[in-house]
Amino acid sequence: MATFDDTTVGANTIPDFAAQKNSQPRQRKVVFGDGYEQRLSFGLNQNPKQWSLTWQYLTTANANAIEAFFDARADDAASFDWTPPDTTTSYKWLCDEWQRELVAANRETITATFREVYEP
Repeated sequence: MATFDDTTVGANTIPDFAAQKNSQPRQRKVVFGDGYEQRLSFGLNQNPKQWSLTWQYLTTANANAIEAFFDARADDAASFDWTPPDTTTSYKWLCDEWQRELVAANRETITATFREVYEP
């Protein structure tokens, strides 16, 4: 199991403070004609998190290291461990999409979305 941190990626893996955390609990909902609504939580892990992260002004070498990590996980479809900024606990994540932008000479920005997954 890979871990996304400075020791395994060898780059500045701390995202900017403008990170955004999203939640979308899985619920089944039935709305009746009179406005009455009934809800039921769906599944064991019904509230996965999603993080939108940005790393700004990375050197090209650091951007290459981060992108190589994402590419390797995309090749084998494996999750990775990562500790979100608001906790000290590591969880399992997938990075389904990321963007890389060249902003200046030897300076790049990477934007990625981490989606929490539940695996043994």
